[in-house]
Amino acid sequence: MLTKNWASSPNRALLDQAAEFLSRKEYQKAHAACMEALQRDPAEARAFYLLGVLTADHANHAKAIDLFDRALTLGPHRPDVLAQKARNEMALLRRDAAVRSADAATALAPEDAFTLDTLGVVYSRAGLHDRSLDFYRRATATAPDISAYQYNFGAALQFAGQMDEARTAYRRCLELDPSDTRALAAIVQITKQTETDNQIAELETVFPSVADNADDALRIGHALAKAHEDLNHPAEAMAWLAKAKAAKWAEVKHDAAFDDAIFAAAEKTTALPTAGGHAGARPIFIVGMPRTGTTLVDRILSSHSEVTSAGELADFGISLKQLAGTRSNYVLDVETLQSAAQVDMPELGRMYMQRVEATLGLSGRFIDKLPLNAIYAPIILAALPEARIICLRRHPADTVLSNYRQLFATRFPYYDYALNLETTAHYYVGFDRMVRHFSASLPADRFTQVHYEDVVGDIEGQTRRLLDFCGLPFEVQCLDFHQNAAPVATASSAQVREPLYTRALARWKRYEADLAPALDILEANGCINSVERSGP
Repeated sequence: MLTKNWASSPNRALLDQAAEFLSRKEYQKAHAACMEALQRDPAEARAFYLLGVLTADHANHAKAIDLFDRALTLGPHRPDVLAQKARNEMALLRRDAAVRSADAATALAPEDAFTLDTLGVVYSRAGLHDRSLDFYRRATATAPDISAYQYNFGAALQFAGQMDEARTAYRRCLELDPSDTRALAAIVQITKQTETDNQIAELETVFPSVADNADDALRIGHALAKAHEDLNHPAEAMAWLAKAKAAKWAEVKHDAAFDDAIFAAAEKTTALPTAGGHAGARPIFIVGMPRTGTTLVDRILSSHSEVTSAGELADFGISLKQLAGTRSNYVLDVETLQSAAQVDMPELGRMYMQRVEATLGLSGRFIDKLPLNAIYAPIILAALPEARIICLRRHPADTVLSNYRQLFATRFPYYDYALNLETTAHYYVGFDRMVRHFSASLPADRFTQVHYEDVVGDIEGQTRRLLDFCGLPFEVQCLDFHQNAAPVATASSAQVREPLYTRALARWKRYEADLAPALDILEANGCINSVERSGP
């Protein structure tokens, strides 16, 4: 996979061998070969490039970037080096730098599949999904027998709403690598399972073989749960979710007290002044717990002629972290929230807007739909006084169920709560308390709540209300949100391409018996009442 079209040098054979070692993950041999090449010639650019790839494989992204910069300094700029640098910059959440490096690589007209796929990954993670699709397409055309490229292409096609093409790419991935649980699970997630045409038997055969791998078990178990949900087998679905999550839950060692402390610290940020800040910017933040209708409302509002969806951006939290200068390993934590009072709010607003403009080219009315931005709501309004925040709410039991049944990205620890049913309910209680405090404390003309059930029950009335809240005139195309052709890189990528439906309302009732431990927590904390429950 690593390109070999480097200029000839006395070390070429040795470094070709190092590249082969890297492709087989024989890291000690690869490192030894690169170091031998550098002993022969300290200015051997390719050796620094290969060491950068090796270092990146060990998640030392800052060091990898340094090595790629050495390679770029010693030799002519190469698209493969720039692409790998961009990928590591994205890993460090330096999106603007990553896009600049990727654009520089693109300008050099790369042709090898490894670099093309890498650029697709960078642009996808930067939220530039339209741009990424062509790189994935070219990568799979250039190297059709690499399973990972087929999977990435399938995911990009899924985001673009091209579900038949996505299934084809996922199936090609499985032909090349039958052990790729990502592709198998993805096919099930985007394909309606029926009594006569389902993959339950295949998935049940696969699960025991992957049970020792927490991530593989999570994917296959979730796929089995989804298949049983399609067949209206709620008890079986819940049983498979428990099996799917068990190993990963034990592995992450999630601390619910960490979440509680964040919610408590966030509540205290309502003391920040909501006047001042960076004037002239009017972003729309759509926030809330995941799976509560945030993508639906995003599609409704971004169907407006004056609004663009920027997707789920981490830029506000990263900007706050940078200005706060806190030393913790987390972007979002108590220390950073507590430091907000010392942060220059106009500078925070400017930094956020500069990051968005630099990488996405957006400066007008745009939507930032990262659900966890809810925690920053008071800080957002202090930094961007003309911003509007729409917080989605959904029935507590449906919110808990929808989060528990969602397969979140395992590399993002803030959603680890969803690996355990009772912890998901506990998380909801803290989140609900925080949002209620925000609603009572923040200006009603800048922070509003909307309930998913109300949007489904009266889409035109709620659309008019939300557009008015954002200072936008009503446009009828907002009601035809399912015709919005923009990519959707969330779990709702298939659902929001359908007309409005009601089948997700009160879904929790079908799972009530198995939800009892979570419902007990919700009831004990006043989030639901006993009248709503059909049993004791």
